[in-house]
Amino acid sequence: MRVQRDGRRVTVTVTADGDENTVSHAGAALLGEIADRVGLTGALSGGLVGLRVRRGGHDPGRVVRDLAVMLADGGDALCDLRALRDQPVLFGRVASDSTAWRVIDDVCEVGLLDALRAARATARERAFELGARPAGRS
Repeated sequence: MRVQRDGRRVTVTVTADGDENTVSHAGAALLGEIADRVGLTGALSGGLVGLRVRRGGHDPGRVVRDLAVMLADGGDALCDLRALRDQPVLFGRVASDSTAWRVIDDVCEVGLLDALRAARATARERAFELGARPAGRS
């Protein structure tokens, strides 16, 4: 599987021959792209707008999105963000473990779990509007 990333668009080409352009975690990159397209990343950013952001720092909504992608990709510890961070062609700039920890801590300390739930609900509704309903739901 080859993935080329130019801006926010991800182009995936599936081939039977692996070469130096072969990358791992291409499916995870697609999850991040879907999160962006259905508005999850934007809704997370909007819901977490009150959190401190250092000059030139990472958007807290994007950090949470990257954490969700990491979990969906099989990660089970904060240090597993490295799998995303090590492939900037696919994932762009990914926050350090300490930055991600600060975002998690701030979300809990400021009491923004409801903001995360609202962002998820907004994205789910948008995905449903686009036809991504689970089987059996109308």
